[in-house]
Amino acid sequence: MQNRRKFIENILKISALSAALPAWSKTTQFDQQQAMQHLLPADSNGIRLPYGFKSRVVAVEGKPAAKNSNYLWHERPDGGAVYEDFSRSNQGGWVYVSNEESKTGGVGALMFNAEGEVIDSYRILDNTLWNCAGGKTPWNTWLSAEEFPYGMVWECDPYGKNQAKAVPCLGSFEHEACAIDPMGRTIYLTEDEKNGRFYRTVLPNYPSYEGGQLQVAEVTGDPMAGEAKLTWHNVPNPNPKKPELETRYQVEQSTIFNGGEGIWFHAGYIYFSTKGDNRIWSLNTETQQIKVIYDFKTSQYPVLKGVDNITVDNNGYIYVCEDGGDMQIVVLSESGKTLPLLQIENQNKSEITGVAFTKDFKRMYFSSQRGPSKNGNLGITYEVTGPFEHIGQFFSTLTT
Repeated sequence: MQNRRKFIENILKISALSAALPAWSKTTQFDQQQAMQHLLPADSNGIRLPYGFKSRVVAVEGKPAAKNSNYLWHERPDGGAVYEDFSRSNQGGWVYVSNEESKTGGVGALMFNAEGEVIDSYRILDNTLWNCAGGKTPWNTWLSAEEFPYGMVWECDPYGKNQAKAVPCLGSFEHEACAIDPMGRTIYLTEDEKNGRFYRTVLPNYPSYEGGQLQVAEVTGDPMAGEAKLTWHNVPNPNPKKPELETRYQVEQSTIFNGGEGIWFHAGYIYFSTKGDNRIWSLNTETQQIKVIYDFKTSQYPVLKGVDNITVDNNGYIYVCEDGGDMQIVVLSESGKTLPLLQIENQNKSEITGVAFTKDFKRMYFSSQRGPSKNGNLGITYEVTGPFEHIGQFFSTLTT
């Protein structure tokens, strides 16, 4: 009886989510109102969500997130990731790590128990600068990247037991994010500069960093037409010191990527964003063919603007945080279709960061980096729960 009731509830949720879609999917001209009509009015946290989803605040800048911790949640929360909690007898718990993109830098963490209660908060990295995004490793560490000239990537223990260490083979430059291709034994990296480059480090002794070689990409062909390929060149001096020549200028053939942002590996593909031209890219890691799958200027459905942090679910849907758009997290398919998942109201001077899911795909975490102005622009970290397992069915209605 309980299973039957659950089945009926899920069908009702899918039906409610899909009710608004036929007109939107068949339109030949972009209509902002149609694109948003599946979102309900804002909840008590100022977030518009589809039916069946709800939000809560889990941490606020300058305030303790856990009763038994003296750690005050950091300012300007940015890139983040979720880890199962293997560190103690906390069966079913998890940890959410969050960068601090400020002159204080570093990384903070929230520990949850199996019921979703925040039971601890603490630092896992200090004495760094402008930690923007980064990447989760297959061996359950967090790579936190410094976004300033000659910045480094630091490997951190999300459970706070081991001291963080710099990873020189990932280069010294204005880092944004990184993603690991375990099959190709390669780490791909973005650079947040108008004339930034796209990098990778090949690890011959994977997963050890020993012998890793930083390379920079050259694009040949037309990525807008899906007919382009990457060629990689070794960076002669991966760790320059000021005033030595920065990495992006060291290889003349290297191609400019305008404002590299979030990056993710999924099923043999690297997906990454460039905010300077509002594009999402797809790279086949085996063939090294690269293409643009979303371009704001040419998209039939230009919902997504100010592309920033990203994550990809198990079905290949890309969740993109906006910075400079409409304060939305937008779901994007490989074919370039878009669907706003949520929108934060009255926080136009902020940006959405750090989108990440628990392993069971039932909880999503993200931050508003500078929050609402009425609170003095304090950063806020949120949790959203709901039928994320049905997003694929919901989205497929759009693309038929």
